[in-house]
Amino acid sequence: MESLTRRGALAGGVALAAAPLLGSAALAQSGPIKVGALFPFSGGLALLGDESYRGVEIAIEERNAAGGVKGRPIQVVRGDAVDPNQAVGEARRLTSVERVTCIFGTFSSSLCLAATQVTELAQIPYFELGAISDPITERGFRYIFRTNATASGFANMMVDSIRDAVAPAYKVDPKSLKVGIIHEDSLYGQTVAGYQKKRVQELGLNLVETLPYSARSVDLTPVVLRLKSAGVDVVLQTSYQNDTVLFFRQMREQGYRPRAAIGAGGGYSLRDTMEAVGAQHMEGALNVDFTQFRTNPAGAPGIEEFVRKYQAKYNMAPRSGHSLCNYMGAVVFLDAMQAASDLRAAAIREAVLAVDKPVGSTATGWGAKFNQAGQNERADPFLMQWQGGELVTVFPASAAMAPVKPVLGTA
Repeated sequence: MESLTRRGALAGGVALAAAPLLGSAALAQSGPIKVGALFPFSGGLALLGDESYRGVEIAIEERNAAGGVKGRPIQVVRGDAVDPNQAVGEARRLTSVERVTCIFGTFSSSLCLAATQVTELAQIPYFELGAISDPITERGFRYIFRTNATASGFANMMVDSIRDAVAPAYKVDPKSLKVGIIHEDSLYGQTVAGYQKKRVQELGLNLVETLPYSARSVDLTPVVLRLKSAGVDVVLQTSYQNDTVLFFRQMREQGYRPRAAIGAGGGYSLRDTMEAVGAQHMEGALNVDFTQFRTNPAGAPGIEEFVRKYQAKYNMAPRSGHSLCNYMGAVVFLDAMQAASDLRAAAIREAVLAVDKPVGSTATGWGAKFNQAGQNERADPFLMQWQGGELVTVFPASAAMAPVKPVLGTA
């Protein structure tokens, strides 16, 4: 994990030559509060980046309608980061030129790791709402805070789901199932796969294949054929949208139909993915992810109101749970900024560490309690399944809307 941390932290050849920026933005007593929103708005991650930003946008509009923070309106300055180099450049612009008070981001772990090298030196709070790589909050930084679950949490839930959901649905011993891990080969996929292998060993499950591939690949046939040849029953895939669609299409082309495919968020959570693959072919696919919208509202107060606001603003249903996750995180951090004694980084840090929301009290069903590293310790992913063209929560029971179906594809 140290090597992953180093690679992510230095992504883009960061030249660490910044000075703390504790000037006008944080100390001003009137006028708008400028905040950054750093996401991949273009490039291959643009769909998920934009969906993530929509949650932030709704949270800030709510806050402004309620009087802003400390009686001042919030002004959003967007930064587009398609790769770590651009993340560094945009973070520098936001902190040194735009003089933002804080930055919300980022969806992508590699982008977050790069950008926060800049913001930490500038002593600008960075609010991560969607990137899951554990090292983000393991570097000893004081001004990075994250509301969402981590890669290790995703990986453990995916592997545990074989034991707790897949095997019971098929009425078989989980150790009789052959498991295959496939993953795109960036920091995201490598990190999740590493934790998956560790958890598989801890549970004594039968891992028969581990296959990395490029997310830019245009042919996953070799991966599919390796899984088919090994007789893999359960595929754990960590992927983005394009490679998820490609994998499902080429499984069908090669006549390969495992008992279960479990995704780690990313492409598995998107309605666009389901429509590209076809509802009948995506039927039964499982997904460990941030809270999705077919979740019991009794355990996620505010989720239905968020959906109504999203539909009214964008004239469409939410494309994935990324917007909800980012909305929840932005609300938590905006509340903390309101409660802070002032808008200096140290005061914001103190207010964030004082947050204490129990599990089941937010629109994602998560709670919020941050450790000294800045990680929310009350955020856990759920297990969902595509059923009838909808991504439905199936585990744990407290959030479930339906039982797990023992099927993958109906045609």
